[in-house]
Amino acid sequence: LTSIGLEVEHVDDRASLAPFVIAKVVTAVQHPDADRLRVLTVDTGDGKPPVQVVCGAPNARAGLIGAFAAPGTYIPGIDVTLTVGKIRGVESHGMMCSERELELSEEHDGIIDLPADAPVGTSFAAYAHLDDPLIEINLTPNRPDATSVHGIARD
Repeated sequence: LTSIGLEVEHVDDRASLAPFVIAKVVTAVQHPDADRLRVLTVDTGDGKPPVQVVCGAPNARAGLIGAFAAPGTYIPGIDVTLTVGKIRGVESHGMMCSERELELSEEHDGIIDLPADAPVGTSFAAYAHLDDPLIEINLTPNRPDATSVHGIARD
């Protein structure tokens, strides 16, 4: 793009969202040792038995469909790579994610709540149309033809 007179200001490659999958909360029960935590059973859609996840989100409930991160996944919004861990004595094998944890917005009031028809087990990035890079272009006054996608695509 720079060779045709367009300055690339920033490329936002959402490749970091590739490991997140759509998952369904099967059960949600109160954590035995914490008032604000719930122990979730989560179906990740991979054909394996549901996994146990400890969650502090206020909207965590059975039937919720959202974005799931398995152990080993890097969470960009909190700069952490997940591991299997114990939270107040209960093992957690992943994380149901909020928009802020995926750097989609500053929203951190709870888990991403997807529609009931969201396909469990598929890529969250593909479902949310976040699997393509976003290119920000700084236009110069001599290129009014590049103020639209068609103008840039033509070049």
